[in-house]
Amino acid sequence: MESSSKIPVTPRLPRKFGRYMLFDMVGKGGMAEIFLARARTTDLGGHRLCVVKQIIPAFAEHSQFAEMLIHEAKLAAMLDHANIVQVTDLGRADGELFIAMDYVEGFDLNELLRRCTKTKVPLPFEFALLILADTLQGLDYAHRRTDDNGVPLGIVHRDVSPSNVLISYEGQSKLCDFGIAHANELVVGPAPSGGAYTRDALQGKAGYMSPEHARGEAIDARADVFAVGILLWELIAGHRMYRPEPDRGTLLDQARAALVPPLPSRAKILPNEPELARIVGKALAVDRTDRYPSASAMRNDLEEYAIGAKLMASPLRFGEWLASSFGTEVMTLRRMRQRAAEALEQGPAVTLTPLPFALKTSDTPSPRAAEPVPVPVRAPDSAVAAVPETVTVTAPLAMPPPTVPVATKAASALHGPGMPSTESRAIQPRRSLVFPIVLVLSLLAALAVVAMMYAR
Repeated sequence: MESSSKIPVTPRLPRKFGRYMLFDMVGKGGMAEIFLARARTTDLGGHRLCVVKQIIPAFAEHSQFAEMLIHEAKLAAMLDHANIVQVTDLGRADGELFIAMDYVEGFDLNELLRRCTKTKVPLPFEFALLILADTLQGLDYAHRRTDDNGVPLGIVHRDVSPSNVLISYEGQSKLCDFGIAHANELVVGPAPSGGAYTRDALQGKAGYMSPEHARGEAIDARADVFAVGILLWELIAGHRMYRPEPDRGTLLDQARAALVPPLPSRAKILPNEPELARIVGKALAVDRTDRYPSASAMRNDLEEYAIGAKLMASPLRFGEWLASSFGTEVMTLRRMRQRAAEALEQGPAVTLTPLPFALKTSDTPSPRAAEPVPVPVRAPDSAVAAVPETVTVTAPLAMPPPTVPVATKAASALHGPGMPSTESRAIQPRRSLVFPIVLVLSLLAALAVVAMMYAR
């Protein structure tokens, strides 16, 4: 694929992107940049959090890739399951191709394992089994999904890897990135020239490929089962199954030959190790006919092992362990960035600069102009990019209180000594009429009482 002539620029956040407000960059891969965003849901101001995958121009400008991605994203949008991240939008904004999906507040499995290594906090195996059980349940749903006429879609994920297993702080695991999955009609057979292999290999990570996938052969749901088998092997061993070594070749070479290393013994840590090794071996069978026929079959065996080994766990316990082990510092920082995006959506601030007001009295100095006061105002979304960060508006200070006229000598002479002039009388407050009214009402009430007494 030819590289784009556009020079990649680090985006400034927060920023608008179509109907989304991007405010945090959560990842970057070879195909897309991934942002956390706020999406407007209603005209009344409703919003929700989502993830926007902005496809890199080098891929988005490739017509065949764009068509393939759009087709697969439409298939992914049909998947509605608790263990699958829902695709909510697909299209172009500002000339760039994107996919929007639900936001899962937490980590991906890759990040979780990195944090465990960094903090030297081991991942309890019962929680590892829970993660895999959720992943297999989501895969089983996708593999069995049919269209409106009941025809199986034949969806295969093709990239079941730690970075695509998302784990929420509620202890629930979800599988994402079905955007690179293929229906059976798009899967081609092996080509002597290697063309089919090249296309498929680009759509998956070699370290988690089944042998038939790495060879460029047509694949089915059992390729995803093999990938989950690799995840299980790595969670038991504590390291990657395929590792680049001089005597073993590249990751892709190892995946083609299915060079599965012996599983390290964990008998002192894990109960009933032979049964666990049997499950791993069946999931990683080179011949797909010897593997588990479905994701649900492997999940059933894992659950039976967990029950027998007393390693059952609940999402509630898992979520509590995540919060107590790693805290929520990342979420606190993310919410701060979200508030910055909300402030940007409200529009720029308006600065009011009062003007000085000079008194008419010559011997009274003019008050000094007050400092500019920022006053937030709301601007329409479409005008955010068109107006500067601040707008200066000038307004006069409040008027000083009026001066009270003083009776002149002429007025005093006209009205007599001690009498105010017409102007001064006009501004004097009137006497209160409350007391006379209360007195009259009291007298009337007394007369009414006397009249009633005589009437008796």
